[in-house]
Amino acid sequence: MATETQSTTDPQPKVWRVGTLTYTFAGLVTLFCWLLGGDFAWAMKDRAIGPAATLLIREFGVSDLVYSLIIIAFPNFTNIFLMPMISYISDRHRGRFGRRIPFLAFTTPFIVVGACGLGFSPMLGRWLSGVCGGPEVLSVNLASVICFGVFWASLDFGQTMAGALSGALVNDVVPQELLGRFYGLFRAISLLAGMIFNYFLLGLVEENYMLIFLGVGLFYGLGLLCLCLKVKEGQYPPPPPPPVGQQGAMLIFGPILTYFRQSFSVPYYRLVIAALVLATLAAVPFNMFAILYAKALDVDMSMYGKVSAVTYGCSFILSFFLGALADRFHPLRTSIAALVLYLGAMITGWFCVTGQTSYLVVLFIHSLLSGCYFTVSASLALRLFPRSLFAQFNSAMSMILAISNVLLGPLFGYILDCTDKNYRIVFLFGVLTTLLGAGSLWLVYRKFLQLGGDKNYTPPDPGV
Repeated sequence: MATETQSTTDPQPKVWRVGTLTYTFAGLVTLFCWLLGGDFAWAMKDRAIGPAATLLIREFGVSDLVYSLIIIAFPNFTNIFLMPMISYISDRHRGRFGRRIPFLAFTTPFIVVGACGLGFSPMLGRWLSGVCGGPEVLSVNLASVICFGVFWASLDFGQTMAGALSGALVNDVVPQELLGRFYGLFRAISLLAGMIFNYFLLGLVEENYMLIFLGVGLFYGLGLLCLCLKVKEGQYPPPPPPPVGQQGAMLIFGPILTYFRQSFSVPYYRLVIAALVLATLAAVPFNMFAILYAKALDVDMSMYGKVSAVTYGCSFILSFFLGALADRFHPLRTSIAALVLYLGAMITGWFCVTGQTSYLVVLFIHSLLSGCYFTVSASLALRLFPRSLFAQFNSAMSMILAISNVLLGPLFGYILDCTDKNYRIVFLFGVLTTLLGAGSLWLVYRKFLQLGGDKNYTPPDPGV
């Protein structure tokens, strides 16, 4: 699949290189197959766990605020600490099996146990309530929420660290000139998983929680096992040496200070991180409460799933074309254009959603346009951050995004509780975040041109 570079000449008519790895066309196809196979397992987990967990925890009678704290705020809170730590360590790790794959393998059991365990939380909740003295002492719903929370924490621990490293692995093994096309395929695989789950399984979730969670967890474990065994990393330059003279507490806090100094001391990178966070937040308000909004309008979950599947099908058809478009015009330009279109979807939702049919129409438009943004922007961070410290800078961005979600998720939930679940408000939140995202990306674009533009862009040196 990949070989170490051994000479300056190569008899092959066309080869691709990234670091010390060299690919022929056949090797590149093989690499893409294993990476995309692992991505399909990851995407199936993501597409299934979120909606299924939302429906399951609402069975326990929780409010919008409690839902936001557990499903949205808690995972993002752990992201604040785990992603920077694992990214910093991984960037500087040098081992026999690479600097990403060992950590991906380590996270897999936590994800498998967490996903499978969620399906057993109602059963374990009844057992826990009985052990504690019955519903008079500990209600079945509260006991079920406790069991749900334990497995949710295990799942979150694993997928937080794995999420920090999956993009970094792609950055290390996929040639840069093919990143847009790869992420187009990456997006297509994710959409295929969404189509399968939403069309065939979403309507069955409320009657088959255990089977859904168990199947998703085991499938993920198999997919990541194959990826870790088959994808080869190359040789990396030595990591930067630790600062000389650090003793005592600085041995612990020195790397933390280095992380924050490198990630946030350069104004350009602060702008890039802020822009990526704000742009990602554009679709968050509607996505957070899409299923709960649908339930409030009495939308049938089977119909909801089928509309989502049709949306994913349309996005699937567009995905490779959009990836090529990002390569052709640069993801900065295509991302700004996609956000402008998405702004129209949020404005349409505010004025037009009055019932089930109009909701499903706007759901389709929202999913299609937000999907276009995520496809054309998939390689954006890789094109802007320094390659040698990509995982670190990407985790810094993810940390700020996590802090934003920790604050915004409960805030949105509280506002919805105070307005008697007026879910129409999410469109106003969406308009605001989209305007901020598009505007900040435009500022990044102007600075990008000053740093060399399409042909000569050189990321600023983050320093030591």
